[in-house]
Amino acid sequence: MGTITDDISTADCYSYAKDEDGPVTIPNLKELLEKRGIIVAGMQKTVKSTAELEVELNATYAFDAITEKGAHLVPVAGPGLQGLQNLGNSCYMNSVVQMLLGGSIPELASRYGSVGSDVTKNPLIRISASSASNDLLCQAAKLSTALTSGVFCRPLPESVEVSDPSSSDPKYRLAPRMFKNVVGHDHVDFGTGQQQDAAQYFQYLLEKLDGAELGAGNRLKSKDDSDAALVTSHLFSYKTESRLVCEADSLIKYKESPAETMLSLRIPMSEATTAVGDAPDVKRQKSEDSGEDGKEKKEVPTVTIDACLNAWSAATTIDDCRWPHLQNAVSRATSTTRFANFPRYLLVHMQRYELGDDWQPHKIEVDIDVPEEISLHTLRSTGPQDGENLVPPESEVGEAPAVPSASTLDENALSQLIEMGFNMNGCKRALMAVGGSNVEAAMNWVFEHNGDADFNDPLPEGSESAGVAAASDSGVDEGVVMSLVENLGCFSADQVRAALKHCNGAADRAADWLFSHMDDLDSAIASLDNVAPAGNTVSSKSSVPLEDGDGKYNLVGLVSHIGKNTGSGHYVAHLKKDGKWVIFNDEKVALSEHPPTRHAYMYLFQRSDTVGSPHAGY
Repeated sequence: MGTITDDISTADCYSYAKDEDGPVTIPNLKELLEKRGIIVAGMQKTVKSTAELEVELNATYAFDAITEKGAHLVPVAGPGLQGLQNLGNSCYMNSVVQMLLGGSIPELASRYGSVGSDVTKNPLIRISASSASNDLLCQAAKLSTALTSGVFCRPLPESVEVSDPSSSDPKYRLAPRMFKNVVGHDHVDFGTGQQQDAAQYFQYLLEKLDGAELGAGNRLKSKDDSDAALVTSHLFSYKTESRLVCEADSLIKYKESPAETMLSLRIPMSEATTAVGDAPDVKRQKSEDSGEDGKEKKEVPTVTIDACLNAWSAATTIDDCRWPHLQNAVSRATSTTRFANFPRYLLVHMQRYELGDDWQPHKIEVDIDVPEEISLHTLRSTGPQDGENLVPPESEVGEAPAVPSASTLDENALSQLIEMGFNMNGCKRALMAVGGSNVEAAMNWVFEHNGDADFNDPLPEGSESAGVAAASDSGVDEGVVMSLVENLGCFSADQVRAALKHCNGAADRAADWLFSHMDDLDSAIASLDNVAPAGNTVSSKSSVPLEDGDGKYNLVGLVSHIGKNTGSGHYVAHLKKDGKWVIFNDEKVALSEHPPTRHAYMYLFQRSDTVGSPHAGY
């Protein structure tokens, strides 16, 4: 409403209809408003339109108050130095695409990029015209070929201050519309024209590329004579190993996680130091700056990336961990996490946003001190050590004496429970669930399940241990499974059971895991068991051994965000090209004088021993 004036054509109008979902022009807007009692005559403009905001962010080469404030930016063009047109809030996609498909990752440039300067020779492009628009491999190859060939780069302006007449020439503008559509058409967020989280898009794009590559058949052949071509996510995949110490008996359990592709780090503000930095404030808009000239800027605290890594690997306490060797009893555990392998490329995501008191995400005002070389060798998992007392393997636990029936329950334990005021049937169920004699564990079970509909029902003849047997087979408490199914209301028992098993029986963490993987829950569950999703006839990507190395990394890319939350603002990429940092701000490409390493949202590291030695399998 703040954009409405007497000149009704300047009003900002947006349609959320599925067939439009973007800015629209309403010829009879004045009449429609008058019917609702809004008289446009005399109305004054109070806010900037989206077009004006877009111009503020992207219209000049100076990137004034967005990035590299005051720096003299020299425009560049050529192979790997091609800008991308902003389709309207698509800067999050442009930044991720430049990082993945723009030539910074040689393996993906080899698979999807150009063959020399010829943009037609990539075999992934050679499919029928009717299939091309919906084929992700084809669209990824088209886009990467355009970025890495340099064929579509416009002539460089004489200087950054001179207006470039070719900037509006369609033959020099690269608009990734078909790529955006084929990736996001079936996603509730990425299929819209709204701003999105670049970190979420990175993970979603990897999943889509993996699915397309696994189903590519003969179109995608390995270049190192191996049986199958490697998927894109293999370049980023790492596993972690957790060391859990049971508080009840001090036994130790090692658990390896499913493969992940992004290391998300919490920023420990308790480790922050405050000092006035000499570097320019490259990440703050004018509206967020200190104000009038001469007024001192607010001091921003600094946290080192080492402090973030230490917080990630520090010991944590799990209050509700279930232990199969204790008959699924709950006991507190101390957990520490380490890397099981070091991937070829490590994508680090900084959790720069937190929920405020209004339950809205707010940006944490903090600088991250990130050197261009880091070493993670101290964070490598060492596995079981001599002298450690380990939890028996679950296979051995499963071969233990059978789950007790009602006739073999400890009578003293049963009497103690009944004396506490609980029904006999409920007490029997509790003892059967915890092994038959552990009163304390049975009491915990009672408190968790006394609200179950069948808590006081008689046990069916001949099936007294059926429920418990099912629990022992899956390693989770079936009572907790049924409780979550009923309370959450949108997940099946099998889905809840898989989540509980992954989270060591912790109900709250299982619920969080389910909701965080709702977009593709079946695939996420399948990955937990190293089994491909139903209907997928190709071999599982998890069967390929993950890469490993010495844990030393070089910083090669940044994705930075300007704005108060990831659903608004603007994204910019900085990538290292031939030893020099280059800024990619949609269609603007220039040499960077001050890459914003202290303010980035995502950091791309390459393992040092792989520099100059691309993987032959791509």
